[in-house]
Formats: sequence, structure tokens, C-alpha cells
Amino acid sequence: MKGLYKTAPGVGNLELRDAPRPIPGPREVLIAVQAAGICGSDLHIYNWDTKVKMAPPVIIGHEFCGTIVELGTEVEGETDTLNIGDRVTAEPTFKVCGSCRYCQSGFYNLCAERQVLGFAADGAFAEFVRVPAKRVHALPDNVEDLAGAMIEPFACCVHGLYELTGVVANDFAVVSGPGAIGLLAAQLLREAGARVLVIGTAADEQRLALARTLGADLTLNVEQTDVLQEVLELSGGAGADLIAECSGAPAAAELGIDLVRKRGKYLQLGLFGKPITLDFEKIAYKELQIFGSFAQKWSAWKTALSLLGQGKIQLVPLISDVLPLSDWQLGFEKLNKKTGLKIVLTP
Repeated sequence: MKGLYKTAPGVGNLELRDAPRPIPGPREVLIAVQAAGICGSDLHIYNWDTKVKMAPPVIIGHEFCGTIVELGTEVEGETDTLNIGDRVTAEPTFKVCGSCRYCQSGFYNLCAERQVLGFAADGAFAEFVRVPAKRVHALPDNVEDLAGAMIEPFACCVHGLYELTGVVANDFAVVSGPGAIGLLAAQLLREAGARVLVIGTAADEQRLALARTLGADLTLNVEQTDVLQEVLELSGGAGADLIAECSGAPAAAELGIDLVRKRGKYLQLGLFGKPITLDFEKIAYKELQIFGSFAQKWSAWKTALSLLGQGKIQLVPLISDVLPLSDWQLGFEKLNKKTGLKIVLTP
């Protein structure tokens, strides 16, 4: 089979290589990959500013769906819900210690020993991928393969917004950055009953239009509008109840701290890839509730799949390009230049 490898540390060093077909361990399954999304984290791998443990050479890619083609020898005794031919997706968590305070409390996404598909274990930019059976989730019948490749980032948004930050009906929420994560966050906020404003730059014009199509109440261009004044007017002078910063841009984080009301909630979903500077006195003076969110866990996947099964969230409209794995360079270039929104590879 072919696999897209991070061949060595450093910028670039991605190469499509021949790779042996994986053999599942006793409690693993082998999945034929039907679709795999390029994540912002994959760009961090390319640019070599990722903070997640990596072990090159390794096949990258962790957002995917596919069909089970082989079961490990102990899988049938472990679960009776997985069968050859099932359409599935899987969490990228490949291995955790199982005994630390985070694993014991269900937050295994924070385990110091966590190994992740596409980082420390061979991932999904390949024809086949092996994953632990307990990390596999069945796809609802109404979720097509392209949408199945986007459930991982959607589960990240569920974890950050629903499980950590919390949304109250009629909250006034601002989403900063109308990329894939921002557009997923905006839909989740609307589903929870919030009023949603999505903000972006002039380069985001088409993405802001899509945000409105997907249910955002309002969108604004930060380069053409005094966003702080608009938010104050829309909130009766108070500011936003909740900020979801999804762009990973330092200026957006600074603006978000200004936009949120006193005792409001600020959630950082986007990753910056480098240290940034923030005025923490504003956080103190406004008594802000600051939330960080990293990856996802089982409960977020279950909520995400339930919402998709009920048809309450749209994923496919976010997909701008579907490319064969051989065109991975074009996909990375489009995402890096923001000429694509969500790009899916089909091994």
C-alpha cells in the first residue's frame, strides 16, 4: 500500500512511500480508509511546530473513516458490536497509560503517555490503518464517507464547547475564525440556542458567507468594521457571553479578550504553533473564565455522532476539495494558502 510519511524531523519531509499492509494486534481492527481529512495539525507537522509527540518516520493523518476488513483475535471477546464490513470512524488516541489521574477520570486525552495516530503510530493517510477496537465508533447510516472523515474535528468542538465551557440558551457567542473548526463551533452554538456572530478577515469572505448559510445570525469583517463597537451594541453594552477563538491567530486572541463581557467565557480552540503575548490584567480585571481545549474523548464522540445521526449538524458543505492521496501536496498547499476550506484525501 501507499502511505504519506513524515520521514524525519524538520520543515517539510513528507513523502508518499510504499508501506506494508498493517497487521492488527489482538485487540485491534484493520480499517480500509475511504476518506481522510487534512487537519490544521497536519500543517503543524509539515511546518514542524507541532507540540504533540512525534516519532518519524510515521504515516500521518488522524481524521478518517472507512470499512473494517479484519478483526484482531481477541476483538470478538472484547466487543460484539464490531464486524467485518462495518462502516466506522475512530478516535486518534492509539495508546494511553490507563492509570494516571487523567485516564482514571476519563480525560485520557490529557495522559502524558498518550500516543496519537499520525504522530506516534501510523495514521490514516494510507490505504489501511490499524486502531484499538475500543476507539472505534460506528457511523450512522445517514452519514456519508466524506462527512465521516470530519467527525474527529467535530468531536473536538463538542468537547471544548459542550463538555468544558458550557453554552446557555440565548448566550451571545462570538466565533473568531471561519475555518472548519469555526464553522463547526458556530453550528454547535446555534444548536444549543445561542445567538452567533462569526468574525473573520477580508480573505474569509466566502467562509463568512458559508457561516450565514449554516445558520450564523451575523458575520463581520474585522478589517472593515469596528467589531468591538458592534458587539457592544448587539449586547446592550455588556460584551459577548462567550468567545470561541478558532483561528489560532494572536490578534484574534487579543480581540477576543476585549470582546467578552465581564465574567464571560473565553475558549481557545485554535492552536497558535508558537508562544504569544496576552494582557492578563484584562483577564483579572474582567474576572474572565478562560478555557483551553485539547483533542477529545469518548463522550464527545458519542455526542457528535448522535447530533449527526439526527441530522442537526452539516459537515459536507465545509468540504472544498476531494483529492486522491497522490495529490496530497496540492491539498496541503490549498490549506496553507487558505484557498481551500476542508480538504479530504481518498486513499
